[in-house]
Amino acid sequence: MYFTMPRARRTFDRMSPHATHPHHDHEHGPGCGHTAVRHDGHVDYVHDGHLHHPHEDHVDEHAIAVDADHPDGHTQPAAGHDGAHAHGPDCGHDPIPHGDHVDYLVDGTLHHPHGDHCDLHGTLEVVAG
Repeated sequence: MYFTMPRARRTFDRMSPHATHPHHDHEHGPGCGHTAVRHDGHVDYVHDGHLHHPHEDHVDEHAIAVDADHPDGHTQPAAGHDGAHAHGPDCGHDPIPHGDHVDYLVDGTLHHPHGDHCDLHGTLEVVAG
């Protein structure tokens, strides 16, 4: 089963080249209730299928880039759950934006549903958040 999370409308400030999440009234930080992951030297918070990073007076939208540590496509099978488990809405795993698709965070690994198994799309460090 392949599930695509709807993307938040991304906005770009003329003075800043990064995507932001508009109208975000939740304050992310330690104890906010969202899973925190280390990404590109900082901490992002998994919120409704998005990676949010507090930045000045707004929240940046991040995604895990496809690279050697976070491959795309068909890879080695991922471990961490039985073959009967299907990722999707309400499966119990956080959806993580990765490249142009969604993976699921299972015990620090990125799982991408592929037929009767999940492909391993790398790891993310889950931190106390």
